[in-house]
Amino acid sequence: MSTPQERRQLHLNVNITSIGRHPSAWRFLDDPAAFVDVEFFRTIARIAERGTFDAVFLSDGVALHREPPTEPYQSLEPTVLLTALAAVTEHVGLIGTASTTFNDPFNLARRFASLDHVSRGRVALNVVTTYSPRAAANFSSSEQPDHRARYARAEEFVDVVFGLWDTWEDGAIVGDRAGDVLTDGARIHTLDHKGHHFSVRGPGLVPRSPQGRPVLVQAGSSEAGKALGARVGDLIFTAQTTHAAAQEFYADMRARAAAFGRDPDHLVILPGLYPIVGSTEAEARRRKDELDALFSFDRELPRLADQLGVQPEDLRLDHELPYDKLAKVTDIRGSRGFFEATVKLSRERRYTVRELLLSNGGAHRQIVGAPEQIADSIEHWFRTRAADGFNLNFDVFPTGLELFTDHVVPELRRRGLFRHEYTGTTLRDHLGLPRPRSRFESPAEVAR
Repeated sequence: MSTPQERRQLHLNVNITSIGRHPSAWRFLDDPAAFVDVEFFRTIARIAERGTFDAVFLSDGVALHREPPTEPYQSLEPTVLLTALAAVTEHVGLIGTASTTFNDPFNLARRFASLDHVSRGRVALNVVTTYSPRAAANFSSSEQPDHRARYARAEEFVDVVFGLWDTWEDGAIVGDRAGDVLTDGARIHTLDHKGHHFSVRGPGLVPRSPQGRPVLVQAGSSEAGKALGARVGDLIFTAQTTHAAAQEFYADMRARAAAFGRDPDHLVILPGLYPIVGSTEAEARRRKDELDALFSFDRELPRLADQLGVQPEDLRLDHELPYDKLAKVTDIRGSRGFFEATVKLSRERRYTVRELLLSNGGAHRQIVGAPEQIADSIEHWFRTRAADGFNLNFDVFPTGLELFTDHVVPELRRRGLFRHEYTGTTLRDHLGLPRPRSRFESPAEVAR
């Protein structure tokens, strides 16, 4: 009989960050406008499906990062792009990001439930809160809510979305031609939510989706973010750059989920990982060196300073981070998880600012090496409960993904860690997650 450890299956997503994770990725493509070409993204999705990845993951932002603008982070709206990807794939999951700060629950619930039907059950919603004065200015707002207010809204937002997804029970579509009954009105419910941020009557407009409801992804690493993820998240995306910190986060999130009365095995935890693959380590390093030769420190250093909450002049390329100043930062303008992961990695590796920037700025752990080396690291983190898998970043699309798919995935399969083929049809199947029932279903209906 296999043990629970042996039954665990590694989970891998492709994190599509525009043209690639490396800041100079666009300079390696024939078409620098590929980030608005649907065929570019369809190619990525097809490769991911060939590699039996769980899902492709689209992050999002609702404002350009810098002024004057340099390059977009993500341009195409995620649900529109994922609809196009659903049409050319059959199995790979489709994860889209949306802000609870600058959206309305009813419209967002409808969009993602619709996409779950269009894809036949392969969709996830990644909810984020947004801290950006530039984003606020795009939504007729002169004030940016603070961290506590953003997460209070997010908590209620998710509850409303879940409620709307549940308002149609399974079996609400009757289709009785002889009796002239299309739907059973008794199985379609108003939500009648009245809260601090939202008042939503419902019902939702979309019948219950193939997965019951789309998978819910959460990526916050603050206390409020971890509480939200542990309470309602199916999949947790996190920035973890050191093994010890990743193990601590993994155990903490599972304990938090159990405290909410959930089965911890139904919480899938995926740190980000940035592999650069070569047939040998030397070849992988040559690939990285070729990219790094085009790295713009003048552009990337101010960006790092902004994310860390310090001034650019506080960061000196050939010195370590100013830990004394970082200890005094209270207003983190970017991600709390990014801040903590960057500081931990820099301390452990004794990185200079230059080395940190060339290691993906500390955002996600970078590995440069041969397929066996990368598989070794992935297996170590997986077997030691530092991760259930990874949200994978690649230097340049699609070549970085192709190298991983053609050389690392077979090695992971050889070790018995990763699937050889899809065995289910929905994203919940891929992730090993149960199909939730509607909160409105009676115990008698569930028993039947």
